[in-house]
Amino acid sequence: MLPHMRAIVAASAYAILSGKKVAGVHDHHAGKHRRIATECRGDWLQAYDGDRQAYFGGDLPELYDRGENAFVSLERDGAGVRGFDRASESFYTAKVTDQLVELYDYGEGAWFAFSVQTA
Repeated sequence: MLPHMRAIVAASAYAILSGKKVAGVHDHHAGKHRRIATECRGDWLQAYDGDRQAYFGGDLPELYDRGENAFVSLERDGAGVRGFDRASESFYTAKVTDQLVELYDYGEGAWFAFSVQTA
């Protein structure tokens, strides 16, 4: 997955699992803050990536990223989420603890951590 896609998926996972609005994400791997806002209501998710000026969202489990013009599947999996990024053709899983999201990108074969700021 591309780094910005991992970040918006992590923010979306947090919004889905916690029920809270996301106001920003710190990408520990990239060492920078990403301007991402996310909200989930039932099975409907909306997000905006201010760094890319791109909308992301839709009805779960199929979400659309307007910046990449690609779909990402995202579904609840117990205390986490899992899915598939069609742009990079890679699977991922993510788990949420407190305000930290840990995402495993199967395409990269690595874990990525994101601290979430809530609204």
